Amino acid sequence: MQPQESVEQFGYRQELRRGVGLTDLVFYGLIFMVPIAPFAIFGLVYSRSGGMPVLTYLIGMIALLFTAASYAQMVKAFPLSGSVYNYAGRGIAPPVGFLTGWAILLDYLLAPCLLYLVASIAINTTVPQVPVWAWLIIFVAVNTVINLRGIRMTVKLTKVLIIAELAVLALFLVVGVWALLQGRGREFSLAPLFNPDTFSWPLVFGAVSVAVLSFLGFDGISMLVEESTGGSAQVGRAMRLALILAGVLFVAQVWVAALLVPDPGGLLVRDTGTAFYDAATVAGGEWLAHVTSAATAISWGLANTLVAQVAVSRLLYAMARDRQLPSFLAKVSVKNSVPANATLLVATLSIVLGLWMSTREDGVDLLSSLINMGALVAFIVLHVSVIVHYVVRGRSPNLWSHLVMPLIGMAILVFVVINANILAQQVGLVWLGVGALVLLGLYVAGRRPTLRSFAVPEKSA
Repeated sequence: MQPQESVEQFGYRQELRRGVGLTDLVFYGLIFMVPIAPFAIFGLVYSRSGGMPVLTYLIGMIALLFTAASYAQMVKAFPLSGSVYNYAGRGIAPPVGFLTGWAILLDYLLAPCLLYLVASIAINTTVPQVPVWAWLIIFVAVNTVINLRGIRMTVKLTKVLIIAELAVLALFLVVGVWALLQGRGREFSLAPLFNPDTFSWPLVFGAVSVAVLSFLGFDGISMLVEESTGGSAQVGRAMRLALILAGVLFVAQVWVAALLVPDPGGLLVRDTGTAFYDAATVAGGEWLAHVTSAATAISWGLANTLVAQVAVSRLLYAMARDRQLPSFLAKVSVKNSVPANATLLVATLSIVLGLWMSTREDGVDLLSSLINMGALVAFIVLHVSVIVHYVVRGRSPNLWSHLVMPLIGMAILVFVVINANILAQQVGLVWLGVGALVLLGLYVAGRRPTLRSFAVPEKSA
C-alpha cells in the first residue's frame, strides 16, 4: 500500500480494516457476479438475442472490460470507498458525484432485493410448505448476521460458496457436453455465437442490456479499496481478472445450454423462465434440473446477496460521511470495523421491498430493469469522469487509457441504453429526476454537496 493512497490525504480516518488480498477480491467479485448467473436468465437472453446468447455475453464482457479499465484509473486517483460516487464527484464535480451515486444506488439498493426475491421464489418451488415471504426473511437475516461479523467472515464464507457453485457448473458442463456427444440436443453449431438469419445490432444490444445483469458486481470490488491490502493497483487487477473469468464461464454454459434446449424455435418467441433447467433435463434428466435450480436459489439467496449487502453498505457509508445522506449511516462498528447501521438499513429495505415485489407478477422484471439502468447510467458517467479528471484537468499525455478507451466504453454503453427496454429507460429517467429534486433540496437546506480534500489531478506518464 503506497502512502499517497492513504485515506487521510482526503480528510478521512482509516476506520475500515485492511485485510483483503487479491485472491479475496477476485473471489468477492466472482461471487457477486455469480458464476452460474445465466442459469436464471438464460431463456430471456436467448429469446431477446435471437438465439445468440454467446455473442450477447461476449459483447457484455468486452463492454465492461472497458468500464473496468476506467474504474482502475479512477480508483488509482481516488482510493476511497464509494465507487462511482467518489470518482464522479472528485473527477468532475461534487453535484455530479451525488447524482451518479444516486443512479448507482438504484442498482445497489435494489440488487439485494432482486436476489432475495428470485432465490425465495426458486426455493419455494422445491419447498412450497414455506412461503416466499418467509424464505426472503430467512435469507436476509442469515446474511445480515454474517456481514455484521466483519469483512473477513464474509470473504471466508464466499470462498466456500463459490467453490460449490463452480462444482455445480462443472457438473452441468461435463454432463451437457457428454450428452451432445451422445447425440442429444443439437449437434455442435456456431449459431449461439452468430446466426445470420436473426442477427441485427439493435437486437443483440437489446439483449446485452439484459445479460449485463450477470456481470453487475465486478464494480463492487472497488468498494473494498479501503480494506484492500494492495491498494488501488490490486483492486484494478482484481476487477479485470474477475470479469474475464466470469465471461469465460458465462460463455461456456450458455453455449452448451443453447445446443440442448428442447424447443429452440419456441424459446425464440417466448421465454418460459425454466429454459436452462429444461436444457439440464435434456442433458442428464430431472436430477440435473433439480441440482441446477437448487444451486440458483442458494447462490442468489446467500452467496450473491451476501456481497451485494457489503457493497451497498459501503456506498451508503461513503455518502453519509460526506453528509450527502443521514450521518447515522456513517457509524462504524468498533468491534468488527463494518458500517453496521448501513448494513441494517439495507437488510430492512430488502425485506420491505422484497415483500412488496413478491405480490407483483412483474416484480422480478421491474427490479431487473431498474437495476440495469441505474448501473449503466453510472458507468457512462464513470467514463466521462476519467476524461475530465485526467485529460481536461490533468493534461494527461496517456490518451489511450484516459481518452480513447473511455470513449469506446462509453459509446458501447450508450448504444446498450438506447436499445434497452422502454420501461427501463422511463424508470431510469424518473429516478434521476427524483435525485435532481433531492439535490435541489440539499442546496436549499444549505447542504450543497462537498467532498473533503478535493485532490489535484496529477499528470500521467
